[in-house]
Amino acid sequence: MSRKRALLEAIADKNRGLQATTAQKEAIQTAISQLELSNPHPRPVQRLDLLDGDWRLVYTTSRELLNIDRLPLAKLGNIYQCVRSKEAKIYNIAELDGLPYLAAIVCVSARFTPESSTRVQVKFERNITGFQGLIGYQSPAQLIDEIAAGQSYKYKAIDFQINSTRQGWVEITYLDRDLRIGRGNEGNVFVLTKV
Repeated sequence: MSRKRALLEAIADKNRGLQATTAQKEAIQTAISQLELSNPHPRPVQRLDLLDGDWRLVYTTSRELLNIDRLPLAKLGNIYQCVRSKEAKIYNIAELDGLPYLAAIVCVSARFTPESSTRVQVKFERNITGFQGLIGYQSPAQLIDEIAAGQSYKYKAIDFQINSTRQGWVEITYLDRDLRIGRGNEGNVFVLTKV
């Protein structure tokens, strides 16, 4: 079995890590480390053609993201990270499923700067949190197009600029045409598949 397939099987049915036991988390970490050893693109920041696009989070150790599932009346839906390399922008979008008309989204946009051939510095710029119906949310691509066109959601959602001092970094440890693994400055691991 290939290392990639072994990782994908290990994280299957774990709901991004929410339903993984301690033993399963250890096995997943081992599978991630094994796959990182066979990274086909050791300089992923130079492969913007592969980085660019919409990615769906399939596994993470980030408690900050996984704790979104604990909100009352809401369940964590898909989480996307959308990379727009020409603009040096990243959009993190979490969909929240709730009671009828209570489905929501949280979108955080950031600017990224290459720091090395494997690491990007991320500076968070804007947060938009609101009900999907009120802001007319249909898909990550549609929302990003509206944001890029200068759309304001101030009267429909919580929409604010983030203090310019909030930043972090992500080390891209594995990249191919449909799978990406990153490790963040807070020690979290992110496994994403291309949409």
